[in-house]
Amino acid sequence: MVQGRGSADLVLVNMAAVLCLMVLAGHVHAATYTVGGSGGWTLNVDSWPKGKRFKAGDTLVFTYDPTIHNVVAVNRGGYSSCITPAGARVYKSGNDQIKLSKGQNFFICNVCRAL
Repeated sequence: MVQGRGSADLVLVNMAAVLCLMVLAGHVHAATYTVGGSGGWTLNVDSWPKGKRFKAGDTLVFTYDPTIHNVVAVNRGGYSSCITPAGARVYKSGNDQIKLSKGQNFFICNVCRAL
């Protein structure tokens, strides 16, 4: 039996469909968390993560007043010292949505001006 080009195309389409389903399946289980709960991203939210299980692909929503706060994605050293390392990503919108990457993710505010 002779197979034509149509058979190869069908195999490629099926492979592409399986890959798409695998990608979508990974995102189906992602969760969205509002950092700090209903109070949002403010001072003293360091206990907020207790009891939560975060994973890569989850989204953290940071809601805050951008005139007195921001969100800075830092490494462990930046978090421990509360210093923004060179090249750190700074978010300033007041409603930032950040997808967690694999491994540990650390965030600080480097504004925190008193009213």
